[in-house]
Amino acid sequence: MARPNILVTRSIPDEAKRLLAKHCDIEQYDKHAAIPRPLFLKMLKDKDGLLCILTEKVNQETLDAAPRLKAVATYSVGYDHIDVKACGARKIAVMNTPGVLTETTADFAWSLLMAAARRVVEGDRFMRAGKYKAWDPMMLLGCDVFGKTIGIVGFGRIGQAVARRAAGFGMKIIYFDAQRIFPEVEREFGVHFRELKDLLREADFITLHCVLDAATHHLIDEDALSLMKPSAVLVNTARGPIVDERALVKALKSKRIAAAGLDVYELEPKMASGLSKLSNVVLAPHLASASLETRTKMGVMAAQGLIDVLANKKMPAHPVNPEVCQVLLAEA
Repeated sequence: MARPNILVTRSIPDEAKRLLAKHCDIEQYDKHAAIPRPLFLKMLKDKDGLLCILTEKVNQETLDAAPRLKAVATYSVGYDHIDVKACGARKIAVMNTPGVLTETTADFAWSLLMAAARRVVEGDRFMRAGKYKAWDPMMLLGCDVFGKTIGIVGFGRIGQAVARRAAGFGMKIIYFDAQRIFPEVEREFGVHFRELKDLLREADFITLHCVLDAATHHLIDEDALSLMKPSAVLVNTARGPIVDERALVKALKSKRIAAAGLDVYELEPKMASGLSKLSNVVLAPHLASASLETRTKMGVMAAQGLIDVLANKKMPAHPVNPEVCQVLLAEA
């Protein structure tokens, strides 16, 4: 039986690449930039499987260019860049990498929260510029975190991991989610449900951990920002379009809110005009899962999903469309 032919659209950890190479033939685009769309479609033409990241749109145009495609594994938890319905119509299995990056992402959300609250990046620039001449009681004053109220928008795995960390800071933890969790789970985490508007009014820190869909696109818009405290800090490690970035720039510039910490952007990798010039925002280049351990686990998980569907002919561990996987494997 011929080995499956796989397109890998970016550099991945060696352990994942070695695993994939044991079972499949690989063609890899390994530059540290997004693969140009025309080249992506050309390279995908004769491929049985695709290992991609968030920047590759797997839509109808993609599928039309890839008549042999049977499986797509995304190197991410989110899969809003993949038209799952269109894949299902073509009997193409879709897989993601859930769970493995929960704690790492929660760690990074806290990194942004702390850095924004205590003006760490401003302090770093201040030191490097040689501006520190003497200790001053009013120099670069931030805000305390301990004992404050944190509002978690989206209370899935990552939101819950953030809540566990907040408990260690003695914080009051409130949350909003489209589906309220069971009372016993609320008690376990020590959290209190709020409607979104109430959460925005009450929280000192608001951290976003919801999925991106039609309901959450621009969830944090000008109206939402106007409800927040002038001392509030907004953190986004979820998806860029959840925040109306132009409205956020306006709110930060006018000091409508105190600060923000961002790891994702509405038109990533681009930022809204004026965002990079603001001193009260901490900016990171999509680093929430960027630990060696986690990125390796993600790569191995994505590779194993492709191997299971295309080589082992069995149900993958993390299918996005399990019903399609079942049909595909029944026909194998």
